[in-house]
Order: sequence, then structure tokens, then C-alpha cells
Amino acid sequence: MVGASRELPRWIRAPLPSKEYDSVRSLVRQSGLATVCREAHCPNLTECWSRGTATLMLLGETCTRRCRFCAVQTEERGGKVDWEEAGRVAQAVAASGLKYVVLTMVARDDLPDQGAALLAKTIREIRAQAPGVRVEMLASDLGGSEENLSTVLAARPEVFAHNLETVRRLTPEARDPRASYDRSLEVLTKSKRLPGGARVTKSSLMLGLGETRDEIEEALRDLRGAGVDIVTLGQYLRPGGEGFHDVLRYVPPAEFAELAALARELGFSGVASAPLVRSSYMAEELYARALTRGSGSPQGPVQTI
Repeated sequence: MVGASRELPRWIRAPLPSKEYDSVRSLVRQSGLATVCREAHCPNLTECWSRGTATLMLLGETCTRRCRFCAVQTEERGGKVDWEEAGRVAQAVAASGLKYVVLTMVARDDLPDQGAALLAKTIREIRAQAPGVRVEMLASDLGGSEENLSTVLAARPEVFAHNLETVRRLTPEARDPRASYDRSLEVLTKSKRLPGGARVTKSSLMLGLGETRDEIEEALRDLRGAGVDIVTLGQYLRPGGEGFHDVLRYVPPAEFAELAALARELGFSGVASAPLVRSSYMAEELYARALTRGSGSPQGPVQTI
């Protein structure tokens, strides 16, 4: 497999940090919390922290899956569950003054419930300690278990998110063998249809792994078929050396704009499509957009970031 040039194109440049960046960094350090921003080497860390937002990662810093696009460390077992983590996260959210928070997680296949109980507890703790804060939960596939999914949904996050990551053909080579394209679609579908299901659902695709335009369109149509309201599309950037998937192409901004237009036509009520976009990028704005347009409504223009 021949990758793209290692020299980044001119349109992939992160902004310089602001004063708000320092305050978020201090909060993260003092609270002892993990963030996917750091652990996954997110290129938007500077911009998002400068906007006063961070994506908090639950269930430790060790994932039980080994996806070829992700920099989070992996082991067969993820370590002991720290049930006090939920309270610390809620305290940090309350201290931050945020009105919208994104929670994510490492995959925990070593746990009977895949970590669902800890996710739900964290959301409930935030409700108790920081009333009025909206919560977006970016979850794993939770082992494909309807019971685990129902546990998380019962805590009533404003947004339930799960990432499809890539197109059907590339899923086996990019994602851990325990993940599947169809299971991800099933999780997203059930997150809307189960009793007490999410009002707003969300997913994300990485580009540059070797997918074709037809395959991207198929994935977007499949996501809409699963009832997904918000979609984000961004450029895959290889996080390390050996073992990670190659970047086969740097997708130009104009092409991301074309895909945003396609997503609008398909009826997504919130769209973010640009090289540095990641699943949690501009999360609060996209949620507001989804509510304004009506969950799942194909009507009207969609904000493209």
C-alpha cells in the first residue's frame, strides 16, 4: 500500500493557542481526567481548548481494541473501573462553567457491560452537580448489546453519538476485528428506536484511507437510513509509525464542501465537513443546528463548518 506524501498540505494547519486554552489545560491537569484530545492526538486540540471545550474520556486511558487509525494505547484488559471517576468528571464540568460537554470512552470488551453503567452514572452525576449542562455521549458499539445501549440511553444524553469511522469495504482493515460496519449502523438505529431513545444522534467518517466517492455516498445514505441527524467528515491523519493505516490521499477543502452539500441533500440536520473536523468538533453548535432544523429534518440549509 503506497501512502500519500508525508508533507502536510497547506490547508492542514492548527491555530495558535489562546488564553482560554491555558485555562482548559489547567482544569484537565488539576482534575486528573483523561481527554481524547490528548490521547488520540487530535489536531483540533488547540482550537477546541481555546474555545473552552474538551472531550473527556471515561473508563481509563487503555482501550481493549486496536484500530489502525487510533493513537490510544491498547491492552487486552483495560484496568480496574474507577467508580469515583463519574464524580470527578461532574465536579470538573461544574467548575468549568461549560454549558455543553462531550464525553467519550475507551472500548472495554473486558467488562460484562462494556462500561455502560459507568457512562450512565457519569451523565447522572453531571445532571446532579451541573444542572442545565447538555451532555453528548460518544460511545463505542457497547458490544452490540441492546441492554448496554438502553443503560446509557436511560441517563438521557442530549446527543448519542457512535462513529461509523469509514466505508464498508475499508472497515476490516481500518477497525478492530470486533467492530463492524453493520453493527455500528444497528447501534445508531436502535439508539433512536429503543424506548427512551435519543432525540439527536450523530456519527463521523474519516477520509483519505482509500475510499471512493461512491463509497462515501453509500456510507452517508446508510447513516441517514439509520436515522442519524448530525454527521461530521474530516481528513484522516496517521498518528504514528508502524502499524497504523497509511494516509492514501489528502482530500482538498473543495471536496469536503461538495460532500457537505451532498449531506444536506440527504437530509442531515447538522453537518461539519472540512480537513481538520473530528467527531466532537463544534459539537454544541451542531446540536443547536439540529434542534433548530428539527431532528432529522431535510428542510432548509445546514451549517457547514
